[in-house]
Amino acid sequence: MCGIFGFLSNTPQSRDTAAAEISSGLDIIRHRGPDGRSQWVSPDGQVGLGHVRLSIIDIETGAQPMHSESGRYTIIFNGEIYNYIELREELGGRASFRTASDTEVIIRAFERWGIDCVTRLRGMFAFAIWDAQDKKLFLARDRFGIKPLYWAKTRKGLYFASEMKALKPFLDGARVSKAALSDYFTFQFCLGEKTLLDGVFQMPAAHHAVLAPGQGLQPQRYWEVHYDIDYQHDEKWFTERLRELMADSVNVHMRADVEVGSYVSGGVDSSLIAAMAREVRPEGRFQAFNGRFTDSADFDESHYARALTDAQGMQLHVADITERDFVDNISKVIWHLDQPVAGPGSFPQYMVSKLVKSHVKVVLGGQGGDEIFGGYARYLVAYFEQCIKGAIEGTLHNGNYVVTYESIIPNLETLRQYKPMIKEFWASGVFEERDRRYWRLVNRANTFAGALSADVIDGESTFREFGQIFWGSNVGKESYFDSMTHFDFKTLLPALLQVEDRMSMAHGVESRVPFLDHPLIEFAATVPADVKFRNGELKRLLKTVFSDKLPPAIRDRKDKMGFPVPLTLWLRQGGAAAEFVKDTFSSRAARERSYLAGPVDMDQVLSGQSVYSRNLWALLSLELWHQQFID
Repeated sequence: MCGIFGFLSNTPQSRDTAAAEISSGLDIIRHRGPDGRSQWVSPDGQVGLGHVRLSIIDIETGAQPMHSESGRYTIIFNGEIYNYIELREELGGRASFRTASDTEVIIRAFERWGIDCVTRLRGMFAFAIWDAQDKKLFLARDRFGIKPLYWAKTRKGLYFASEMKALKPFLDGARVSKAALSDYFTFQFCLGEKTLLDGVFQMPAAHHAVLAPGQGLQPQRYWEVHYDIDYQHDEKWFTERLRELMADSVNVHMRADVEVGSYVSGGVDSSLIAAMAREVRPEGRFQAFNGRFTDSADFDESHYARALTDAQGMQLHVADITERDFVDNISKVIWHLDQPVAGPGSFPQYMVSKLVKSHVKVVLGGQGGDEIFGGYARYLVAYFEQCIKGAIEGTLHNGNYVVTYESIIPNLETLRQYKPMIKEFWASGVFEERDRRYWRLVNRANTFAGALSADVIDGESTFREFGQIFWGSNVGKESYFDSMTHFDFKTLLPALLQVEDRMSMAHGVESRVPFLDHPLIEFAATVPADVKFRNGELKRLLKTVFSDKLPPAIRDRKDKMGFPVPLTLWLRQGGAAAEFVKDTFSSRAARERSYLAGPVDMDQVLSGQSVYSRNLWALLSLELWHQQFID
């Protein structure tokens, strides 16, 4: 796990100038690689590649930038290739390699298979390879967007980096992207290549690009998940296959030359990953990490984590997070995020990752389980409406439904804490087309209590882009469940992975996500929705198959939390957090932001949301981001 920075200039330049630019970019992302730093500049100064290293595999000889034996290719790489041992054997065996690193495996794979090498890589990655003979740069990002890769096209040339903040000094100016801002207030993340910083783009997941000096960057997709539903096998077969694939993924994700631990939030996903990792390393110490807020028992899931770690013989470390921690660290969180995304969960994850740093270098997480196996309560809300509609219209058994309204009712207890969302969802538009109904569940733009200016949201354009993803050609039209999970897999998941990457790397910790292994994802997409979602039970298949690995307290939970932050409670108590937020919004610049209808009325915004503070968080995060990245 590392950080990369580089450029491809339109014309030759002084090597001293090129080296200085690389050095300045690495300065900004040095937190990603506390164990080493190096850079390389081409003889004509037209290409520069820099790398900061967090040493996980081949600690002694895996330094970068790394050159091929012929000298033709030079690579900088961020991530881990989990099947590097198998690929190394295919490429000639250990004896023919100069190092034991996965980096050398990539460059040798590129020599053998060219740009198609990415289809053979199993892991998380973002890398750049310079071809000194053909004068071309190859950029690639992993299938799911676990590892970040940003670029900016300037008058001088193309710059790219692991974090967008490293590109900011090379822009012609710092401005907010209006299109990205519309996405942000709608979803709390940006769609496609957009970022909030105008002129900076992100390489989409599962894309690569080849470019020469003076050319534009045009990413091409190299992988897609297809929902080709398998109706030939029964549930017993799916169960056995899922067990095999999960065990294999966790096993290869444990490959490291340093100690590996695990997050344990108290939910199904991280608990399952930790339990399976413990099976891979049954002897000795296994360290697990949890965070809790000390202000209220409603924001403390550590007892669930303890149930798992006690049963598995793990050592549990718990970060006690306070209101003072929020005031002292929230600006750092936004800086490391690059741009605000998703909800307030990035703050506690930052604090837990700080604790992890004191104990291990590598930690496993449960990201991806909700999007793959259906863990969000809104799936149940949307499906319940469609079941009622189908029952009324007599179309309940035409293929669009995987459960009946009678069978879904016992699982509605899961929705107890989501009453504000349900109230908003049923307020209007009942029984509209499925895309518009799911749009209503994920669209947050109309919940800001009049805080936004009238023209900041381009609803028509944003909905059109939403629809292109929701009705993707790789998703069958018969399954509402697959359409919903697919949209979240393509959009929300990359946002959550951004949080996962930045909050861990802020402390020089590598976070791995075993659910996001492409053989597992390709299999999950073929599982019929009625197997994954029978009777409306969220994550039904996952919990059924692995019930033996989870303590009943976790397996039978109905109160999914997702690491909520008691921001609303702090603000209503009028303490340090309330003072900090009021001060943040009190400056003249904050009161006159173009996207606001007027100065932020904290009480008004709070009155229109649940205790989890997502809307106020969105406004606060964006203001802090403005102060650091724009002002």
